[in-house]
Amino acid sequence: MDSVSFHRLAENELRDAAEFYENERPGLGVSFLGAVERSIAAILTNPEAGAPVLGSVRRRLVQRFPYGVLYRVRPEGVRILAVMNLRRRPYYWVGRL
Repeated sequence: MDSVSFHRLAENELRDAAEFYENERPGLGVSFLGAVERSIAAILTNPEAGAPVLGSVRRRLVQRFPYGVLYRVRPEGVRILAVMNLRRRPYYWVGRL
């Protein structure tokens, strides 16, 4: 599987988190984006490996950062629903299904 799409709010979360980390320490935002990219690559390699969260939604943790990538596997590819800070309300993203 090689197709991935983002919910618009997941794109915003990714951008906002990267900006936050970059403001904390130059280069940290780039490291965050790289870690998320590696998580997404792992999802595309083995989409069923993510931990089930709710129904068909799965979660892959982002190494080194307190984030998870929440996604669904669809016939047309992987749909990223949220790039979630794990310290936030756990089910705020449910409306994106």
